[in-house]
This record gives sequence, structure tokens and C-alpha cells, in this order.
Amino acid sequence: MPQTPHISKLLKDVRSCSLCASHLPLGPRPVLQISPQAKILIVGQAPGRKVHETGIPFDDASGNRLREWMRIGKDIFYDESKVAILPMGFCYPGTGKSGDLPPRKECAEAWRESLLSTLTKLRITLVIGQYALAYHLPKATGTLTEIVRSWKSYGPSVIPLPHPSPRNNIWLKRNEWFEEEVLPALRARVIQSL
Repeated sequence: MPQTPHISKLLKDVRSCSLCASHLPLGPRPVLQISPQAKILIVGQAPGRKVHETGIPFDDASGNRLREWMRIGKDIFYDESKVAILPMGFCYPGTGKSGDLPPRKECAEAWRESLLSTLTKLRITLVIGQYALAYHLPKATGTLTEIVRSWKSYGPSVIPLPHPSPRNNIWLKRNEWFEEEVLPALRARVIQSL
């Protein structure tokens, strides 16, 4: 489906963005997927090194797990008319002592509201990780675990999730309720949304 002139120009501007180029170890390469027709919005943190290299959102082990959680294949996941993927930071921020650095704030400040305003057909938003939760659920209190555990209180259109990274295997083992309670509801809402 062709993009409207507004979203086409906006995406061209985002993809040529260099606001924080001097802070990025591999330089700018904004990675996102968006269409005004999208029914599902996935809000993540920022691309990892592998995603930076391929330019394909969630093209890594985290993406494999996320697609399994949602029970959808790559054909649906990468169909921008069905799924929008809008991380908090569009470029790989680099690596710190315990994993990737936080997403750069410049992206949200410069682009987020304009991009979100184009998503008029959304039915569900998956909010992944602490930075996305802080932005999209600013009134939520508690730890990430507490916020995810209280997922029902955010209504049918938002589901807070932990990051699907293999680094969270310990969290997933400690919180078996996530697989038992949240994933069946997530899968049902994804099906309803599509």
C-alpha cells in the first residue's frame, strides 16, 4: 500500500537524520517500520548491533522470541500495513558494561509525536522494556516486573512486556506467570487486531 505524501516525507527525514551522529559508535542508521494502516504498534528500546547491520527491525534472537510470543510469522511481522515498529531510539546506541546503552533521547524528542500521529488505525500497542514503558505509560509505577504483572490494568489496547532478549531468560524463569497469563492474552489480542 503506498504511503501518503506526509508519511513519505516524514520517513525520508527520519531516515536521513543525523542529530546524534557524533554519539553513535557505528554512525546513524535509523531502523523503524511504519504505515498509517498498521493495526499493531511495537515499541521497543533501540536497535542492537545486528539490527544496525541488517537495517531490519528485530532481525535477531529478540525478534525471534517476540514473534513466538505473538505467534505470527515474518510475513505478517514485516508487513508495515499490519505491524508498525517504532523503537524509542532509531539507531544503535553502542554497548555499555551490561549490554546495549539506553536509546538516545534525540529520536523521541525530534520524531516520536509526528510518527505516532500517523498511526490512526492502531488496535494494540506492545510496550517493551523500561524506556518504552516510561514514555508510553508515564503514570505506571513500580518495577518493570510489577508493571508487566499488572498488564490487565492498561486496558485492551496496551500490553506492557519485558524485553524478549535472551538476556532475560532468568527473568522469564523466575516469572512463570508471564507465559501462563500474559502470552495467551497477547496472542488473542494480536489475532483480534489483525
